[in-house]
Amino acid sequence: MKPDATVVIAGAGQGGFQVAASLRERGHVGPVVLVGDEPGLPYQRPPLSKNFLLQPRTQIELRPHSFYERRHIELRHARVAAIDRSTRRVRLTDGHTLAYDHLVLATGARNRTPPIEGVTLDGIVQVRTRDDAEHLRARLPATSRLAIIGAGFIGMEVAAAGAKAGTETTVIEALHRPMARAVSPVTSTHVADLHRAQGTRLCLGRTVVRLDGDHTGAVTGVLLDDGRLVPADLVVVGVGVTPAVELATDAGLDVGDGIRVDAYLSTSDPHISAVGDCAEFPNTHTGTRTRLESIQNAVDQARCVAARLTGTPAPYTAVPWFWTEQFSTKLQIAGLGQGHEDSTVLGDPAGGSFSVLLFKGGLLAGVESVNAPADHTAARRILAFGRPLRRAETTADGFSLPQWAGRHCRNQDRTAAAHDPVDAGAGRTADMR
Repeated sequence: MKPDATVVIAGAGQGGFQVAASLRERGHVGPVVLVGDEPGLPYQRPPLSKNFLLQPRTQIELRPHSFYERRHIELRHARVAAIDRSTRRVRLTDGHTLAYDHLVLATGARNRTPPIEGVTLDGIVQVRTRDDAEHLRARLPATSRLAIIGAGFIGMEVAAAGAKAGTETTVIEALHRPMARAVSPVTSTHVADLHRAQGTRLCLGRTVVRLDGDHTGAVTGVLLDDGRLVPADLVVVGVGVTPAVELATDAGLDVGDGIRVDAYLSTSDPHISAVGDCAEFPNTHTGTRTRLESIQNAVDQARCVAARLTGTPAPYTAVPWFWTEQFSTKLQIAGLGQGHEDSTVLGDPAGGSFSVLLFKGGLLAGVESVNAPADHTAARRILAFGRPLRRAETTADGFSLPQWAGRHCRNQDRTAAAHDPVDAGAGRTADMR
């Protein structure tokens, strides 16, 4: 791409922001236009379901207004409504059109709304945007009974906030353990015990039949499939997201479980790239096409695209990692261990500090670390730079993940795996969404 080319970025979340920032960091001098339909400055989403709910002064903006002025990044508060690939122009919801030499789709994802009777009652909320979180935060102090549908990362983080606020909290989950799609049974059990110890009620293996309301249209309870009624005056729905691919579909781009991109994150149109929650990419770690919902993935993919556009192309190979914080416990995950065949537990789950090493085909695929940051850093180094770690090696007395990484990753970049995606962001923000 020419140094003076115009880059338009559809979506002003973490991925879109990072594309713009990284282009400037890499010396691109042409116009960079960041288009996002939320008011205000681009911000971090992970805190919205954590400390933002309890601490009104939490700063979530990625950068102040002066950052965009100094780097000549134009912010447009609108949404890209249509793409004309033949003329390389996009139409915005405010009626304007923009020409582009390269277009980056960072459209993210949107929350799923389950087809449940009563889901439109007053007091039914979701958490995706700053407005969502501010609305939930405003209602929490007057809430006596909080029900949460979905025990994924968002649901369990909101449950922790509810318990901290002194609200009677119930989590309802169709699967038989919390965060079952993301973590192993050992880690799920630890998280469940942690919440129960704080007074949270867990209704696992149960589905929602109906949401009940009163004569004013306000929610009063959640009816479960076993006939139980969970009283609630506030219900948070957190049952996952769907990628925002409509713009790409309407433009005739290839779409699967997201906007399909190649190893360099280019779509079926060479003048258009896609990053973040909306992109389905060839995953070098699993050998499959994957779509990941995490800040790390969005940020690293944005850097990859910026490098290609400024003349340093390289395939996307970043090791995925995620984290969640609930009460005083921090869970950090490196790699993708879903579907693992074997595991090794290091440390003491009863003592609150341990790691679960997950293996596929006898080789390390992922590591879940609970209050064990050194293990997490070592896991990221090993998955990125080390020789394959076999399960048989981890069962020896005194096995240490950091020590193994020190021996077998000695000649590699020790800082890379410990580097959080913050060179153009703010805070430690790699949370699975």
